Amino acid sequence: MRLAVLVFLAGLASALVGAAVAGETFSFDQVRAGLNSNRIHLVDVREADEFAAGHVPGAVNLPLSTFKAEQLPPPSEIPVVLMCRSGRRAGQALTIAEAAGRNDVSVYPGSMIEWTEKSGPVVSGP
Repeated sequence: MRLAVLVFLAGLASALVGAAVAGETFSFDQVRAGLNSNRIHLVDVREADEFAAGHVPGAVNLPLSTFKAEQLPPPSEIPVVLMCRSGRRAGQALTIAEAAGRNDVSVYPGSMIEWTEKSGPVVSGP
């Protein structure tokens, strides 16, 4: 049992290493593991008031209403993962990022709805 868990975690960790491929999606477990190991940049594209009401610890807020790909963390070995409330706005932000030539940006389609359903940690404030 322990070996199976270790093999699973090793596979999950290796999936988070290296730059993401544009349009790739990240699961709840991948986002959680990436945040715990500082192996993803999580960008929440909800508006500032939504973000302040509750967000994933470690997420950075870049609201879709003013979103520019230039505001994203620079391309690196650490993937940028976009999220919002339901995944719709994250998809729109991905389109903007891809149009600006960013091919290292991915989406967490479950976003806050799934994150809270699965009891992921949430903090409030800016």
